[in-house]
This record gives sequence, C-alpha cells and structure tokens, in this order.
Amino acid sequence: MAYQTYSGQAPQPTEQRRVRVRPGFGLRGPRREKHVLTVEDLSALSFPVGDDGVVIGLDQQQQPAVIGLFRPTQYDVVLVGGMWTAQLIALRAAATGARIAVETGRPQAWAPMAQAAGGGQPCVTVHQVGRLGAQGASVASPVLVVRDLGARPSRSRLSASPWQTTLTVLPYLGPNATRVLNAADLIGLQRVSPQESELVGRLLSLAPGDVSALPTLPDHITLWATRMRRQYVMTNPGEAETQVLGGPRRMD
Repeated sequence: MAYQTYSGQAPQPTEQRRVRVRPGFGLRGPRREKHVLTVEDLSALSFPVGDDGVVIGLDQQQQPAVIGLFRPTQYDVVLVGGMWTAQLIALRAAATGARIAVETGRPQAWAPMAQAAGGGQPCVTVHQVGRLGAQGASVASPVLVVRDLGARPSRSRLSASPWQTTLTVLPYLGPNATRVLNAADLIGLQRVSPQESELVGRLLSLAPGDVSALPTLPDHITLWATRMRRQYVMTNPGEAETQVLGGPRRMD
C-alpha cells in the first residue's frame, strides 16, 4: 500500500485501504483514549464482590447470602430443619459443578430431585444408610455429602477429606443433638419448639431475641449461626426449583 508522507502529520492513504486481519486476533477494534485516574480518585472505586460459594437466599439487607461450602479442609454443616431446604442447597451446589452424595433412609423422597439435577448427568447419587463409600473429592471435583438420617444420625463412616463437605439434616433435636451441634462448623436453624430453642440458645450463646424468634420463623427463613456470627436468610426458590421441589416447607 502506497502512502504520501507529510512532515509532522500522520501518513495518508493514496488508494483504497485494504483491511488487514491479525492472525488469531480478528479485526482490530476502535482506538480510544486511555482511561486515567488520579491518585485522589482511586478511593472512589469499589468492587461489589463477596465470598464465593452457594447462594442460599437473601440476608436482612436484601443482599445475596452465600455459603462457602467447599474448602481445602473438611467442613461440617448441620441443618435443624426441613428436607426442602436441604434439597434446595444440594440442588444449587450441584449447579456450581459439585457432586452430591445423599445417604438417607427415605431414598424415594430424594429420587425426583436427583433425577432433575444436572440435566440428566449423574451429579446427584442416592445411597442407602451405611452404603456410602469414599467419594474422591478434589479441588476440581468437590463433594457435598448429605446425611438425612433422622433425629439420631449415626457417626459417619467417611474419613475427613479436603473439598468434601457434610450436611447433616436434623428434623428436630434428638438425644444426641448436643454432640452433633458441637461438632459442626456451621448450623442452620429453622422453626423449632420453644424447648429446642432454649437448648440451642445455650449451646450457641444466642441472644434472647433469637431464642424467642426461632419458634415463630416462617417456612422460608433460616437462622445460620457459627460461634461468632448470626445471620437470618430468606430462601425463595426460582421457577425451575419450584417445579422440582415445590414451595418452601418446614416439615416433609
């Protein structure tokens, strides 16, 4: 391509320009001025990025509430609540690419959810009590083990493993609830009786307001607690989740 050159000016084409494609990069985009900030302007920048994990609902500020389920160490979660909430968490964990292994005495209640998850891929497996083997969890293939074994769950036979999280579902607080709750890293509390509320209030050092609120919680509200933090979460299913699980319910 021939150009006429003028002193102090950019070259100008003397014939129709032919577009040249840079191999591997496609057409060159438009040229624009660089965006420049002064040091004083940097403090105005903010990035609304929270912890990564599974979105389980909205907090009291109507912001997404996220549980970082999968970690490089064993992580134990206990949900004192309904199977509906446990299945919703499992369904959303599967949507992030995790594998779900359910150990339960009521496999028929988990079968529809297992069939619907993963679009036909076997990402959710359901196992009889005591038949759950090693899952081979890894950073590229994390595993959520759901133990739905009633109010008196036996001790798990699975060895602690990195990137493997256990979610134990308690419909109510049984005789060994203290052992189960004390071993948990995170506890979810749905509506319970006043007596149960007093018990967990002592175990977790809950505020009097939380103790009085637990017996009156709606079906879609859960209080998530650690030894240091408390957070109420409102869980509303999406349309596809409602088709699989139905509406929120505390008891099944």
